[in-house]
Amino acid sequence: MTRPPFGFGPGSGDGTGDDPFGLAGMFGGDFMAQISKMMSWSGGPVNWDLATEVATNALRADDRAVTPAEQVEIADAGRLADVWLDPLTTLPAAAGEPAAWSRAAWLEGTIEAWKQLVDPVAGRVTAAMGGALEKGLSGDGLPPEIAGLMQGLGPNPFTGVMEQVGGLVFGAQVGQALGALASEVLGTTEVGIPLGRSALLPANVAVFAEGLEVPLDEVRLYLALREGAHQRLFAHVPWLKAHLFDAVDAYGRGIEVDPSAIERAVSSFDPTDPASVQEALGSGLFELEPTPAQQAALSRLEAALALVEGWVDLVVDRAAMGTLPHAVQLRETVRRRRATGGPAEQTFATLVGLQLRPRRLREAASLWEAVTEARGIEGRDALWAHPDLLPSPEDLDDPTAWVTGGTAAAPGDAIDWDAGLRQLDKDLDGELDEDAQSPHGLDGDEA
Repeated sequence: MTRPPFGFGPGSGDGTGDDPFGLAGMFGGDFMAQISKMMSWSGGPVNWDLATEVATNALRADDRAVTPAEQVEIADAGRLADVWLDPLTTLPAAAGEPAAWSRAAWLEGTIEAWKQLVDPVAGRVTAAMGGALEKGLSGDGLPPEIAGLMQGLGPNPFTGVMEQVGGLVFGAQVGQALGALASEVLGTTEVGIPLGRSALLPANVAVFAEGLEVPLDEVRLYLALREGAHQRLFAHVPWLKAHLFDAVDAYGRGIEVDPSAIERAVSSFDPTDPASVQEALGSGLFELEPTPAQQAALSRLEAALALVEGWVDLVVDRAAMGTLPHAVQLRETVRRRRATGGPAEQTFATLVGLQLRPRRLREAASLWEAVTEARGIEGRDALWAHPDLLPSPEDLDDPTAWVTGGTAAAPGDAIDWDAGLRQLDKDLDGELDEDAQSPHGLDGDEA
């Protein structure tokens, strides 16, 4: 079971008075003027001007500028982390030192990635609700005044309305979520998806370190190791980012809205109570059971994120073990933060309507450890050359069987990854030859 996207459901917003979505507090006394301005948005399914303003307002009270000393500390930690990571992976360091960002700088530096993640899902929600409204409101049994209004609107009257209302509501929800996340997130890779250049947030790192009884410089270095390992992977595995974003997009394309629920909701509207709109949005409009296509996309995304996190977990553990006195404690703290649905997972679930399962992190880390023992660092990292070389979601259920070849190999035999890589090279060469022989070629309009 997944949750509705963008926090739709009972209890999102305050649901009171003339402000069913809880927006009034975001704009002070200019609520209606701001609503009029924001309803003119035409830049896509999410009003990103509103989202940025809401998030910025949420951060204004507690954010602070990064000090020069913190900038030096983050840069030094990043350089040392790269030295420690170099012998443990064939993937070179990403370009540039990690930046020290304030919360507002994190918001500014990651907003474009959030647009890529959220817009396709929001667009699908808007289209699904518009289509369901059209079907649901064309049925019998509607109040006469609503039925009469419908007849006067002509065909397909809901597209523009849903775009405006959706942009406003989605913008508010996204802004609230990003403002909350910016107050807690430690860097730019904690979601498991690359959101921007390498960076750590000193203010949030200090809060994270409180209560751990671990020196702040050790916590900072451990987090720099994790940030650096993530950035190496995303910088030097060119297909990985698109693979993750496409899985989110595929999940969003399967969102469905129940037309009969639209009809029931509209039939119960109380024109004198705007809060009824908020209640209607949580009254079963979304089909929360994922479709087979959604489930396949979700499994693909979960497996890819688990493999990313498991690889980072293993590489960082080997870099820190025996060098950082509290390496074991820090590893378990980060794992628990992931496994209990930390701020990154919660925000991701709010924005795109799906829950990730970080429990598979341990399984993926075990798999990468087994691969390293069997094939060494070079053989392990070579598997990132192509997604077809990586284990499937099912393989994470039994990492040892995958590493040893499972039932397809004799007991004790290992998978011949060298043969797999050679075959992949042949396949790619064949595809390039076919493209070259095509009448259009690689430069053709249909390439």
